[in-house]
Amino acid sequence: RPFHVEPTNIVSANDDMQRVTDEASAMNKRIHYYSRLTSPADRALIAPDHVLPAPDEIYVYSPLGTAFKVDSCTDGYGKNSSLVTIFMIWNTMMGTSILSIPWGIKQAGFTSGIILILLMGILTLYCCYRVVKSRQMIPLTDTSNWEFPDVCKYYFGSFGQWSSLLFSMVSLVGAMIVYWVLMSNFLFNTGKFIYNFVHGINVTDIVPGTNGSNKVICPSAASDHPPQNRSVMFSSGNRTGFELFEEWWDKSQTVPFYLIAVLLPLLNLKSPSFFAKFNVLGTVSVVYLVFLVTVKAAHLGIHLEFNWFTENEFFVPEFRILFPQLTGVLTLAFFIHNCVITLLQNNRNQENNVRDLSIAYFLVGLTYLYVGVIIFASFPSPPLSKECIEQNFLDNFPSDDIMSFVARMFLLFQMMTVYPLLGYLARVQLLRQFFGNAYPSLFHVLILNLAIVGAGVAMARFYPNIGGIIRYSGATCGLAFVFVYPSLIYMISLHRAGQLTWPTLIIHIFIVLLGLANLIAQFLL
Repeated sequence: RPFHVEPTNIVSANDDMQRVTDEASAMNKRIHYYSRLTSPADRALIAPDHVLPAPDEIYVYSPLGTAFKVDSCTDGYGKNSSLVTIFMIWNTMMGTSILSIPWGIKQAGFTSGIILILLMGILTLYCCYRVVKSRQMIPLTDTSNWEFPDVCKYYFGSFGQWSSLLFSMVSLVGAMIVYWVLMSNFLFNTGKFIYNFVHGINVTDIVPGTNGSNKVICPSAASDHPPQNRSVMFSSGNRTGFELFEEWWDKSQTVPFYLIAVLLPLLNLKSPSFFAKFNVLGTVSVVYLVFLVTVKAAHLGIHLEFNWFTENEFFVPEFRILFPQLTGVLTLAFFIHNCVITLLQNNRNQENNVRDLSIAYFLVGLTYLYVGVIIFASFPSPPLSKECIEQNFLDNFPSDDIMSFVARMFLLFQMMTVYPLLGYLARVQLLRQFFGNAYPSLFHVLILNLAIVGAGVAMARFYPNIGGIIRYSGATCGLAFVFVYPSLIYMISLHRAGQLTWPTLIIHIFIVLLGLANLIAQFLL
């Protein structure tokens, strides 16, 4: 009989071949992109010669200190569903800024703080959308492996390349400095809790605070200096073990130096891939913080009084001139512009990119609003003033608070696993540009890591204010990646196509001026 093949089988075979082709193409694109992040001698992000990488193994890094790996979330062909894409963007944006949002609302005023979170979310979302579209406007055949720094290089040449590297390093090093300050804080309070628990010591902090089982403290009221959470010293002629512990376990004098022994060797490792396995702790930490805030608010109740422009002993005005401090924090809090193209290009349905990005931004803004508003509203005023809200809201809970102890333990371990990943990315971006190799020698790597660690120790020692560090670094890197480059690239693209109109020109120049004003205001207020 003549050989016969059903037409449906032919269609099925063609579909299978097309899927295999698409899968291979997606894998090759990822190999090419991640190979450009490292040198040929460094195999951390390069596929072995005898194995093709699984199409669903993707690492995404953010200056906020989040590294996210997609492993079992794809459809088997290197693509993610919209739900996974939304979660990836939310997870990547949620970082240390969440700890400073209540302080930022206090600096701006309750009503203006809520308005600014909404407006900054909308503005940064629009600029993020312009970043995603910027690559599509380039009249080249293949830009699928390009990220936003590549787009900047295309439009601005070597200036775009080096300036994007500079601002990227500002965001990375700024995040690593914030991490060092927070790790010193969390390690100090954790060690203090464990020591007092083991030795059965019950010491009353000298800082003002509320009474009862849900105690809230005001460290800044005890001194004009950054809060140290020092305890009352026992009056005795001899030096007790407790006094010796207080001397050698100091949040700014000693603990930042102890971290060097643990983290500096980890920074010098050639491959940090082992630590990426622990980054699910970032999601767990955020979920636990939301749970902690909810429980604390349920016990403390709501304490609000609306004074629109006047300040009294316990409450702050609804509108304050210090509002740019919150916009600086929010610039980094909503910052994902340097890696959003990578996140969205693996979305299964590309036509849903705008919708998925908008939903992710909405969820991020909702998380920030919830934590910030609940902490501010439930802060017990009176007897404490709203001015007591710290730049890290966990500092408003004493070291012997069980729920805060668990949160600090979670965050400390999570940050110690992410810190080497951030250091690795900083090393790849900087050393590869200057030496053509991400690991030219142990000496080069050690010098770079000593400089980064030294900056973190110095800040933890002399300026342990994470809100200030976040707003300065956020406004600086945000000026380039959020406000200036997306707007300029969009205007240049429209001008070359003959489609630039005066309303579009005025709107995007205004966005650039907003970014510049945001940066200048950080140094004036």
